[in-house]
Amino acid sequence: MVGASIQSADAATLDEATEQLLVEAVEAAAAVDLYHARCRSDSSNRRTENLNKLLASRMRMTVLGVQDDVFPERNYRKVQERLQRELLETLRASGGCAGVKDSDLPAQLRARYDEKMKAIEALP
Repeated sequence: MVGASIQSADAATLDEATEQLLVEAVEAAAAVDLYHARCRSDSSNRRTENLNKLLASRMRMTVLGVQDDVFPERNYRKVQERLQRELLETLRASGGCAGVKDSDLPAQLRARYDEKMKAIEALP
């Protein structure tokens, strides 16, 4: 219970731009991890874990806390379901895993993730 109240208090003090950055960072990490799990058989969730470590050390928040407190759904399960559904739609539209491997999508996903991580690291 104490951890949840700390996360809620931290989320309540964030400005709108920071909240948007956190949402985008969680979405970017999830997209890369879901792509790797779906198309490369790598379910390590490395990017989400790295983001989680960064959020915990810099902001005393977690990815799940951001999903519960900052995302419009206010429920981490619903957020995770939506993110997975969105990535699957993107993969289908791009010809599945085989079509995506030969495209720029994996590099774009990684670049977006790196950009958001650097932006969080640059926060005061």
